[in-house]
Amino acid sequence: MSRVRIGHWVLWLTLAGCSRVTDHVVLLPGPDGHVGALSVTAASGEILLAEPYSGVDVRGGTPSRLTSSPRMVRESYGRLLDMQPARPRIYVIHFETGTTVLTPESRSKLPIIRDELARLPSAEAIVIGHTDRVANSAVNDRLSLRRAEAGREQLIRAGVAPDSISVVGRGERDPVVFTEDGVAEPRNRRVEIKLR
Repeated sequence: MSRVRIGHWVLWLTLAGCSRVTDHVVLLPGPDGHVGALSVTAASGEILLAEPYSGVDVRGGTPSRLTSSPRMVRESYGRLLDMQPARPRIYVIHFETGTTVLTPESRSKLPIIRDELARLPSAEAIVIGHTDRVANSAVNDRLSLRRAEAGREQLIRAGVAPDSISVVGRGERDPVVFTEDGVAEPRNRRVEIKLR
């Protein structure tokens, strides 16, 4: 089987015939039209995909490049694409340095998030806390979890059902902006709220 490193949305099918297995990979754009990159590695080579609707067939360990179009993908795989779950809606709120205090702009987003959750059937929210790299990693892990919990409490105060919200702290591990240790970066002091 081929090895695939995912850079964005991918349609990956394994087609079994009588004697051979074929992997068929197509790189799809995200909702905003952007694509990442995808490396497909097989026994006899590697092909990098970086254009929307570019693809690879892997037969007998040999990758070959193919091209398609939105229409071709829709015609061939429309039913499969329609079965995908809805993509999560992501909101980002920011905090004052070293605290769980929301910035004024972030407080104004809470009613929007609450209203969005109310429109979703069987809604759930995942609240993921993050920090910059001012403190050490152990302190940042605790702070990120406190921020996620503070985000959860803000959602509950805004009228979201508590049992539909889960929290995770990621510390400084997933920055928006990469910095050296000790650098205060406001864009990294955030909570991501994923609604689905």
